[in-house]
Order: sequence, then structure tokens, then C-alpha cells
Amino acid sequence: MSKPDRVFAALRGDEVDRVPVSAWWHDFAREWSSQGLAEATLEAYRRYDWDFIKVNPRACYYAEDWGARYVQSDQPHQQPKLIEPGVTSPQDLRRIRPLDVTRGAYGEQLDALAIIARELNGEAPFIQTVFSPLAAMSRLAGSTKYVQKLMREAPDDLLAALAPVAETLAAYSAACLERGASGIFFATVEWGSADNISPGDYDRFARPFDLRVLAAVRNAPFNLFHVCRDNNHLTRLLDYPVHAFQWGSRSPTNPSLSDILPKTDKALMGGVDHGHTIREGSPADVAAEAKEAHDATNGRRFLLAPECSIDPPSPSGQTPPENILAMLDAARP
Repeated sequence: MSKPDRVFAALRGDEVDRVPVSAWWHDFAREWSSQGLAEATLEAYRRYDWDFIKVNPRACYYAEDWGARYVQSDQPHQQPKLIEPGVTSPQDLRRIRPLDVTRGAYGEQLDALAIIARELNGEAPFIQTVFSPLAAMSRLAGSTKYVQKLMREAPDDLLAALAPVAETLAAYSAACLERGASGIFFATVEWGSADNISPGDYDRFARPFDLRVLAAVRNAPFNLFHVCRDNNHLTRLLDYPVHAFQWGSRSPTNPSLSDILPKTDKALMGGVDHGHTIREGSPADVAAEAKEAHDATNGRRFLLAPECSIDPPSPSGQTPPENILAMLDAARP
């Protein structure tokens, strides 16, 4: 099977010659330009021969065009540093307006996608990472705790501000498709966890805005919902209109692959622990988790991957390249 045929068959639940496999990480030095991000993405794709690509841009780009100021870390394996948040008061929320997504940081990302699409020329599908509106607001405010404070003390202002954020992310997601992406990797980040938001607050401050973004890409063939963190809300969100779900299924506080498979007709992605096994385990440990995930799903409606972004591969303390290769080998017996 070709890579697109394999991936889209897996998403539909059709028979595949083998499970699709991929992984992703940040290249903090090169993700500050469209050319750099595209080059880093394609370099990893060619090195490991992924079946699909999840583009992994800097996590602050969602907030930059609304005034949040971030700078590149002086450490090669650290995320960008916040210099100045774009929201420090309820009054700041009232100034948030929809953005022209062809300009600024969003436009830079679209340029990167166009480069990736041109170089791939249909060889493999790729999806762009899009944080949920509430997660984008956290990057704009620079703090999860401050957004929680706004939920309590200025809920109407927060809701009013989330509307243009959702409008912007919806327009941006549609533009990603126009640049060649097969869909979006829609991520809750910290708001996927009941440790950070109650079910009631999720339904008020997250769900309606999430659905506005997903509606903009409803005709795309590969939209994935990534429900982050431990103690997550996944079981309440299985009605989201996507093709696949991904979460930390190996966390004892989250449902397992076997728990979720009978509760949805959508595909599942993950299977390998991203926080410990792929970074600190042996190749045999990685292969064992991959096999367990394959057995739990019978290899149908399943895409093998780490359960979140991993540290960059490096023999000197990051993700051991041999562990990534072990995951690939497990998918390609």
C-alpha cells in the first residue's frame, strides 16, 4: 500500500498491510522560520520514513500576533521563553479581534506547510498542529492559572475573547488545508485534564469554541483530537467530529486503548509511552509496548506513535534513536 492508502484505510477501519507509524518532536533552533520548520520536518520524515507527518511548530505561535512576546531559548532543548504576555487584565481581553491568518506568525506557518506539501508531492499525508482556543488563550496570557482566574472573575470577558480566537483558528485551519495539509492535529494541551478544568467549565469555555474550529475542517480526511495530560476528559469528548483520538493511554489515570476502542468508531493513535519508555526504556521496552497496543486494537483503526511529542533524538541524553527505530520495526515486521 502507498502511505496515503495505508493511513486513510487505518482511519476508516479498513484492512491495512501494516499499521501506520510516525513520531514528532521540536527542533527549537529551526522552528522560528517557515523554511527552518519545513526543513526540520522533512529531514525527520526522510530519516525515519514516517507514514504520515504531524508538523510540530513552536507552541507560542498561536499567541504572538495578539501581542504575546516570546523569544527563542538560549538552550537547544528548551521551549521558547515568555517575555511579555498579551493579556494581563480583563480589559486586554476586550481588545482581542480576529486576525488575518495570512500574515505574521500564522502566515509563516502557512508558508511552511506550502513548502512541505511541495516537497512531499502527495507521497505522505501531513497534518498541522492547532491548539484549542482555550489553549491558545493560555499562551496569550502566559499562564494557565491566570486563565483559571479569568474563568472565575471575568467569565463574560473571557467568553467574548474566545470567540475571535476561535474564529481566527477556524480560518487558519481552513487555510492549512488550502496549503496541502490533510487535516489538523487539534490539541487541548493542559485543558484536557480534569486537574485543570471541571467538566462544567470545559463545556462552557472549551467545547463550543473547539467545535467552531473543527467545523472549519469538517471535509478534511484526517483530523485528530489529542486530549492531553493525566486524568483526562476523553470519555466525555468522544462525540467530537474527528477521524482519530490520541491521548496518554498508558497513564493509570486515563482510559486505555482497550477501554476506548469499543466506545467509538473512530481510529486511535498512540501506544508507546512518550514520557518514560521511549526516552528512558530499552528498544525491547518500546517494542513490547508497540506490540501490546497492536494486540489491544488487533491492528485495526490504529496508528502507532508515541502518545505525545517526544524529546529530539540524540545519543546524549534525549530520545535514543534506537528506540525510535524499535518502534518503526514493531510496525514493520
